[in-house]
Amino acid sequence: MALGILLSVVLVVYFDRDGYNDTYDGEVDLLDAIYYTTVTLSTTGYGDIAPTSDVARMVNAFYITPARIAFLVLLIGTTLEVLASQGREMIRVARWRKNMGEHVVVVGYGTKGRSAVETLVNNGSDKDSIVVVDTGSVAEQEAHADGLAIIKGDATRRDVLRRAGVARAQQVIITTDRDDSNVLVTLTVRQLNPDAWIVSSVREQENAPLMKQSGADSVITSSDAVGRLLGLSTLSPTLGSVMEDLLTYGEGLEVAERDLLVSEVGQQPQSLPDQVIAVVRDEKVYRYFDPVVTQLARGDRLVVVRPAKELPWAPRPGTHDEEFATDEP
Repeated sequence: MALGILLSVVLVVYFDRDGYNDTYDGEVDLLDAIYYTTVTLSTTGYGDIAPTSDVARMVNAFYITPARIAFLVLLIGTTLEVLASQGREMIRVARWRKNMGEHVVVVGYGTKGRSAVETLVNNGSDKDSIVVVDTGSVAEQEAHADGLAIIKGDATRRDVLRRAGVARAQQVIITTDRDDSNVLVTLTVRQLNPDAWIVSSVREQENAPLMKQSGADSVITSSDAVGRLLGLSTLSPTLGSVMEDLLTYGEGLEVAERDLLVSEVGQQPQSLPDQVIAVVRDEKVYRYFDPVVTQLARGDRLVVVRPAKELPWAPRPGTHDEEFATDEP
């Protein structure tokens, strides 16, 4: 826009060059029009070229002067916006660095990355504990709009991951659109942080074993998952609706993991108020019908299906000051 204003004033002055006087040689050519425009719009105004005709003076009063104001507003406004944006980013990064060591790194801020962050935030994660890594300017703008700190760069580069604090991250979520990039990022993250929990997406199921071998703790096959939902919705629309409900936050049903309560120790998974679908024991996941977890023990964690919101007829266990059955006495 500023360039358009500059060009339009140059053309106006040049076409009306007979109405201007140059104290140097008395004539105004194209170069003089450019010179006059730049010194006028920048409010420098040396005075060596000046409007002499009535038309030129009217044009200066009613067109060039407003153009000068608009030009300065654009320049000042853009500068202030850049400084404000940089200031906001510095504040976000400073807040994020305070939480380094417990933060989550999200590589890629496309549809999958935004959904992952939204799920984390909806389930209680602080935005200050999340940092995004992406190469795109659009992703940078969207992360800023969402109040997130972002490291702009290629996550396959070790120095970019270091700036994101991967070495001290608790969890890393990898969601780029290329399986080869995801594998390389996973290998680099695992090398920088052997203890981080890495969740990675792959587009093709055949690449899932390779992702596991690269160091990912959990691998989500996006194309297969979407295909299965499409197939379920085709064969059984109601089943497809239920699966979509389970994946939607805050409405209907949700899948959650919770601690075992003291009152639930020794019981069978099927006898609990929540619909238990799996039991986590000693970092291993057992289906609720597995003989190993016939009786629940201290230290177990439960994967349950329950209402997304607590209801009078379905209170959430563990949310009313009940005692948890941890391994500690």
